Amino acid sequence: QVQVAESGGGLVQPGGSLRLSCAASGIRFSVDSMGWYRQAPGKQRELVASISESATIYKDSVRGRFTISRDVDMKTVNLQMNNLKPEDTGVYYCRIGGYEGQGTQVTVSS
Repeated sequence: QVQVAESGGGLVQPGGSLRLSCAASGIRFSVDSMGWYRQAPGKQRELVASISESATIYKDSVRGRFTISRDVDMKTVNLQMNNLKPEDTGVYYCRIGGYEGQGTQVTVSS
């Protein structure tokens, strides 16, 4: 059974930092592309960042503030988020090998 679990969310003040982590288990094939998505209240889920052997992609509004990294062998993906802004608030989901976790809440507020 495949399980994907995110961790590291929380409440942080504007300008603060958080590090999200995600690990997948039970996937029996190699995974290249991994990514982070977020969904703000009342909005559609959107891609925040993705990483593969060929490319690393960031949403324009997070480029320069967020850094995505992965371990292909361990099937883990992380998202370092710096200089957080209130508009970064939302539920963050990771996606590994087509599987998605339950999400972790990130709230940026003073």
